[in-house]
Order: sequence, then structure tokens, then C-alpha cells
Amino acid sequence: MKTSIVILTRNNLTYTKLCLESIRCYTQEGSYELIIVDNGSTDGTVEWLQEQLDLHVIYNEENLGFPKGCNQGMAAATGDYMLLLNNDTIVTVNWLDQLLNCLRSDERIGAVGPVTNAAAYHTAISVPYRTLEELGQFAGEYNKADPTKWEERIKLIGYCILMKREVIEKVGWLDERFSPGNYEDEDYCLRIRLAGYKLMLCKDTFIQHFGSASFNENPSFFSSVLQENENKFAEKWKFNPVYSTHIRYDLLSLIDRMKDDSLRILEVGCGCGATLLQLKNLYPHAEMYGVELNEHSASVASLVAQVESQNIETMDLRYPKQFFDYVIFGDVLEHLYDPWKVLKDIALYLKEDGKVLASIPNAMHFSLIRDLLNGYWTYTDRGLLDRTHIRFFTFYEICKMFKETGYDNLNYSRVTIGRTEQNEAFMTELCKWSHESLWDQYETYQYLFQASKHAPAGKDSEPRVRQKLKFLLRFQMDMTSS
Repeated sequence: MKTSIVILTRNNLTYTKLCLESIRCYTQEGSYELIIVDNGSTDGTVEWLQEQLDLHVIYNEENLGFPKGCNQGMAAATGDYMLLLNNDTIVTVNWLDQLLNCLRSDERIGAVGPVTNAAAYHTAISVPYRTLEELGQFAGEYNKADPTKWEERIKLIGYCILMKREVIEKVGWLDERFSPGNYEDEDYCLRIRLAGYKLMLCKDTFIQHFGSASFNENPSFFSSVLQENENKFAEKWKFNPVYSTHIRYDLLSLIDRMKDDSLRILEVGCGCGATLLQLKNLYPHAEMYGVELNEHSASVASLVAQVESQNIETMDLRYPKQFFDYVIFGDVLEHLYDPWKVLKDIALYLKEDGKVLASIPNAMHFSLIRDLLNGYWTYTDRGLLDRTHIRFFTFYEICKMFKETGYDNLNYSRVTIGRTEQNEAFMTELCKWSHESLWDQYETYQYLFQASKHAPAGKDSEPRVRQKLKFLLRFQMDMTSS
């Protein structure tokens, strides 16, 4: 059973040498073939490749892009398994054997990938090493086969993806509309899942990824291609790939239950189901439900949960009363015309000790106040002034909304972003005109709230949010009277 390893090269010879040397060192001889597709290198890569005797090399006179190059390599492959590997990686001990173990463990698994030190979509881990020798030591300790560390994902990142040949025969080639590169891996992963296969992230297997090699050559070009291909993806699949595949780890951290608990969880605005799938990883005995306005992403989410493609404001909620342990609103309430009614209605479907989890942008962030004072209230494609936002909330108004709609025992955390000395000076001035206690509210970009349907019985002390709400109410009254 042979694995065809397909690697694209375009300059960056140093990376290519390290990558191929690591494969030769850490992969069993005879278990793989190396197929290199060179996209018009001009730095000596071509000459070096010509000297290597264990490679099958395809030479392109110009850069045909990543999807086209991968398709060329896969067409030339003869292996039972196909592995797409970036040339700016260094593989490590046991890497391929452990990936193959996961891939072979279930006929429903179509593709797998490792974790690394630098990559998107929560596939990177913190590493202590600084040298190649230390990398080898780290990987030797880390790469221990452990199926409990395999995690199902709705997408894998393309720096290293191992697939069964049958998957490629069923799904086809990479979509070359995404040339020169970016989003072809997300597109391919989606097609694999829609074909009935699972994707697994092998958290027991680590390889080094230098990352951003192409980006550093021409950052402005890379950024423009990234945006262009995001638009191409959205045009093809009819949903935004960034928003719809986001895993809300921030909200998941607010679920305070044991792993083996039997839960029922509803996510409103579930996108393609990435958060629901992660909840299934964390709580294997839980039942997952979703509501998603976009019918195209809802159909993808239905692969992992019971999902209805409906408008939460107008749909007929057909769940049993007191059915859910948690209802999640991840960046949803600000998009509703009447979030107060939705919260009030959803309370009927929460268990007596059920909780709502919500993330809500802060309209009191210093950046909005600063721009407003300068005459700007400019809507954007995403962020605090996302053009699709209908309602805007401050901390006080969020607390008030939850209280008025039947929730208690409010707990929250704050999300902040980087600030400069100039921004700190501006917030200091704002506090002079209002109150120093409001500093946190000027600094907060987004609030994460956990709200209980009822306060726990026998709790004497007031939750800190309730105490702060009372203070804000008194402060607001004092400001009005003065």
C-alpha cells in the first residue's frame, strides 16, 4: 500500500531541501513515491531537482497555480493514498504511519491532517523548540499514537492532507478556478464531506510548517488573491466561507457540563455546523440542533446535526417545551429586528436550569465613539459596523434585554483588541467626561454572555453583572439629573 506524496515548488529551494530530507529520514523506504511539480522556479530549484534520483518531477515553464499543479501531480500518482504537502514543511517521526492509522480506521474517513506550529483554523499548537534538533526532540515526544486525540472537522488546512484514492476518484480534482491558490482546500474538503466522508484532524501527529512563504514574497498580491478567492467561494457555494465555518471556542468555553452528560444544544445561526461538530467532539452523548437562515450552509450543517433552514424570527418552533440545556446565539442577536421577542420565546424551550450563550458586539467601543465624534459612522462588510447589523447594544442595554426577557444570573466576559498609547489617552479623556468605571466598556470590543433561565436557588449574593447593572442605572440617573 503506497502513498503518493505530491509537493509543489516555486523557488524557496531551502524549504524544499528541508522538506524532502525530512521525508527521506522519517518515512519508511518503499512505502511512498515523491512527485514534485515545479511551477517555473528561477532560483536553482530546477537544477537541484534534476540531480535527485528518487523523484518524479513535472516541470512547468510558468506558474500554473496551486490547484492546477496539484492536479498534475495527482494525475501522475500511482499510490493507494494521496498526500498533498506544502514544500515549507518538515515532517517528523511516525508522521505518515499515524496519519494512515487514522485514515484506515474507518471506511467513512476520507481525509486526515496533522497539527502544526503555524496554520489557520485551530490546527496550530504552541511549541517550545527553536532549532531543528529541538524540533526532532519535541516531535519524538509528541508523536505518540492516540486515537482519543483524533477530532472530526468540517475542513482541513491544505499544508498537509492525506486522502484515500477512492475519495479522489469520487470527488474529482481540485477546482482550478481558485488559482493561483487559496480556498481550493476548503472547497475540496466541503466536496469530500458532501460525498459522505469524514475529515479528521490527528492531534497526536505534529509536523513543522514555516508558513507564509508565498505571502512574504508579495503580501499585497496575496491579500488581493485571498479576497478574490473568498468571493469566488461564496459565489460557488452561496455562503461566506469565513463566517459559516467558524468554530466558536469562546462560547463553547461557557458550557459548564461534564463530558459524559447527555445534553440537548441548539445553535441559532449555526452556519455549516462547525461549532456543533466541535460540541459533538467535546460531548459525544449530546444531541445537536441548529437553525440557519442560509439554506446552502444549513444543508452542510445537516451532516452533523438536526438543522432547520428557517428565520428564527418567523419560524414555528416545533421543539418540545423545556427541551434544551443550552441555546447559542453567536453574533446573531444584533442581526434581528426583535431580539427581545426571540429571547423571550426561546426561554419556553429551555429547561428550568437551561442557559443562553451569546456573543454581542459593543456599540460603546472607543473606536466607534472616536469615529462618531469625527463625523463617521461607516458600515463595513464585517466588524462592529457590519452593514447587516440591525440592532446596536451597550453593556447596560444587553443586561437590560436579558433581564426584561426572563433571564437571570448573568455572567459575562470581555473580548478586547490591540490598543495603542493614543487609544488609551482617548479612553482616559472619555472617562473624564463620563466615569472612570466605564473604562472597561470603552475597551470592550465584544461581550460573551451566559444567561440562566432562572437563578440557582439558595444563592444569597448577587451576581456581579446584577450589581454592576444597578450601579450603571444609578449612574445614568445621576447623569440625567445633572
